[in-house]
Amino acid sequence: MIEENNQRLVSPEEESPDQGFETTLRPQSLSEFVGQDQIKENLEIFMEAAKRRNEPIEHALLYGPPGLGKTTLAHIIAKEMGANMKVTTGPAIEKAGDLAALLTNLEPGDVLFIDEIHRLNRVVEEILYSAMEDYVLDIIIGKGPSAKTLRIDLPKFTLIGATTKISKLSSPLRDRFGNTYRLEFYEEDHIQQIVKRSANILNVTIDEGCSLEVAKRARKTPRIANRLLKRVRDFAEVKNSGNISSSIVDETLKMLGVDELGLDQVDRKILQIIIEKFSGGPVGLNTIAAATSEEMEAIEDVYEPFLLQLGFVNRTNRGRIITDEAYKHLGLTKKENLL
Repeated sequence: MIEENNQRLVSPEEESPDQGFETTLRPQSLSEFVGQDQIKENLEIFMEAAKRRNEPIEHALLYGPPGLGKTTLAHIIAKEMGANMKVTTGPAIEKAGDLAALLTNLEPGDVLFIDEIHRLNRVVEEILYSAMEDYVLDIIIGKGPSAKTLRIDLPKFTLIGATTKISKLSSPLRDRFGNTYRLEFYEEDHIQQIVKRSANILNVTIDEGCSLEVAKRARKTPRIANRLLKRVRDFAEVKNSGNISSSIVDETLKMLGVDELGLDQVDRKILQIIIEKFSGGPVGLNTIAAATSEEMEAIEDVYEPFLLQLGFVNRTNRGRIITDEAYKHLGLTKKENLL
């Protein structure tokens, strides 16, 4: 196996050791939130309209790749609406009783945030329909002919769902969200702003050039930018009395195996294997998975998306092909044997 995803410095997934660190750096308002300008504009209007009507904001669905700020936006919505927020995940709601306990403990105007909402149990999901639409909870008591339905009124609340895989969400559930927002990858200047803001919170001095270097390698993802900044800060404290210089940034990221485009050893190894073993392609996904000892889903969902973004891999009917840009980045010609 190449490397476990949860050990990758440039993985956009949240890692347990970074949870407290991320919370410290999390923006507390829309004005502090950098990027996603269209979403912020829409949210400002919808929240202001809801406040004027003295109603909760409509149910909202946030989707997009991991690490772009879905959870942060959910917290901001709750805070700006002056609402309490209850947080859970799709896999944590195993049965109808779990959902009932959550919903019946809500107060008027509360926000219920369900991360990984695409992983909700189908039975649980169906109970959620009436809760979202009519603010009622229908519970079946007993079995067979003697079964009875108990209807419980719920306070008006806002459900915010977050998912990285909107295609796995059922149509009936998707249709019940009044607002649906796709979070896009960030522009480089926005990532640089995030790096500078995070450095300021951490009381770390970082100049324009160094913040840009970190931003370039962050794969357009705030979570990765903050993780890289954390490593650079630690390295600077040990090697340079806490001062972040361009040489410290270069040395740190070189030691961590992150190149100037944000590729790490895993990304480069995948490209290398396709080039060396399969002459750059075309090669099928299942064959790549076998050659790298990785699962097909991991290749497709974790490693490949960023390589596609960079234009280093093309998907064709015959399989994956390594592009000329990838050869150039690796310093190879198509005739060279890499390993």
